Amino acid sequence: MGLVKIEKRGDVAILTLSSGVTNPVGSDLVNDLSGALAEIKDAQGMVLAGGEKFFSIGLNLPELVQLDRAGMADFWKRFIQVAFDLYTLPMATAAAIAGHAPAAGSVFAMACDYRFAGEGKKLLGFNEIKLGIPVPYISDLMLRQITGDRTASEILYLGEFLVPEKALAVGMIDGMVPAATVLETALAKIASIAGYERAAFSAMKSTRTEDIRLKYRQHGEQQNEIFLDCWFSDVTQKLLTAAVEKF
Repeated sequence: MGLVKIEKRGDVAILTLSSGVTNPVGSDLVNDLSGALAEIKDAQGMVLAGGEKFFSIGLNLPELVQLDRAGMADFWKRFIQVAFDLYTLPMATAAAIAGHAPAAGSVFAMACDYRFAGEGKKLLGFNEIKLGIPVPYISDLMLRQITGDRTASEILYLGEFLVPEKALAVGMIDGMVPAATVLETALAKIASIAGYERAAFSAMKSTRTEDIRLKYRQHGEQQNEIFLDCWFSDVTQKLLTAAVEKF
């Protein structure tokens, strides 16, 4: 669990991404987050936090561009599965976004029930289209559920990041507060729910997540292959190589 720290505040677990200043999402972080989610199964609620500058910068491109298709397929399956596990966690969850949360950072944030972001020039959203890859299938579904189809299409098709004010206006986040209070705000929200009877809340969350759960199980593998086809296309490999140089 070296890259994901676990802390308990009463009945609420705090999971903090701790993979350096930028919290890039690579194989080790995915493994540690998966393990952390399993470890907190007895908690009544969970808050996912990152760093002050970056909640997460997104995928660890310098690591991932070195992988062949089999290696990338293995990573991608585990990454999407941990996002699915976070989304379906049978307890109230919130993302405390004090720093930037582009791409994979927003994948994790959208998988939570609530999202609170710090004020200022913090960027959220999905720029995958600019790198020649589709937004993860499950994240596309989540964003459409959260913001509505028309708004989600605009966000995904254009690939532009949103500042917190814009993200709040379109419903992508649930609140914007001073960065220093993001964690406590998220904790207060989840603590206000954590005292309710667990089975009742779990049943209601299962209803909320049912549509996406069923679509993921039906189409997830096929969509993963489509992603991999895009990732390993000649055009995308050139775009990814250029992005690595700026990483």
